[in-house]
Amino acid sequence: MTGIYLSGTGNTKHCLEFLLSLASPEAALIPIEDPNAVSLIRETDEIYLAYPTQFSNMPFMVRDFINKNSDIWSGKKVFLLTTMGLFSGDGTGCAARLLKKYGADILGGLQILMPDSISDCKMLKKPVEECARIVREADVRLTQAALSIASGKYPQEGLSFWSHMAGLFGQRLWFYNKTTGYRKKVTVNDSCIGCGNCVKKCPMENLSIADGKAVSAGKCAMCYRCVSICPKQAITVLGNKIYMQCRFDKYIV
Repeated sequence: MTGIYLSGTGNTKHCLEFLLSLASPEAALIPIEDPNAVSLIRETDEIYLAYPTQFSNMPFMVRDFINKNSDIWSGKKVFLLTTMGLFSGDGTGCAARLLKKYGADILGGLQILMPDSISDCKMLKKPVEECARIVREADVRLTQAALSIASGKYPQEGLSFWSHMAGLFGQRLWFYNKTTGYRKKVTVNDSCIGCGNCVKKCPMENLSIADGKAVSAGKCAMCYRCVSICPKQAITVLGNKIYMQCRFDKYIV
């Protein structure tokens, strides 16, 4: 068994790591941007694929990964795990439908509420103590899911027709075209000191340092890693002010 994940601020990595530690402790765990991810999938029959939901959709980085490597999915058994800040609809279903197209057998889906990771949007920000409570409740749900999987009953969240309708009409229909422009929305202000932390962490290799300042190549995946690790809070994506740098390690209290 292999776990593949896209995680920006650590939420999704924690959920997949926690689930697999209970369901299959020997499973390999690797980020989707790792060059070895494809070869591991080729060598494994059962895949756990995890990613954050964005407007009831999978991140385009995940969609591109599945499409680019369309030949590796045939006959693979895939379980989908998604994280969400508020609402997911059919977050798992989006990948499930695409993977089925390439011959994968979808075992199930699990959609987990986690602290919101959009650092430059005030709407969903919560105190650290509240975020810690959300994580504890997520761990309870993950434990229950692991027990269910151990008995051969895979959760089926986000995979039904009604979930599809909820995701489509609840968010995707209104936001899908809008989000296509988000790849170019990274803004770096004059507080940037050119430390390069964002360059090292970006899964898309979207950032580089030029003339002592981070610059974007216009292919942001909206994972918010760069926003949440910048020591000067110099980077924004959707907003223009940092309200809270969202990192999973802050919620362990």
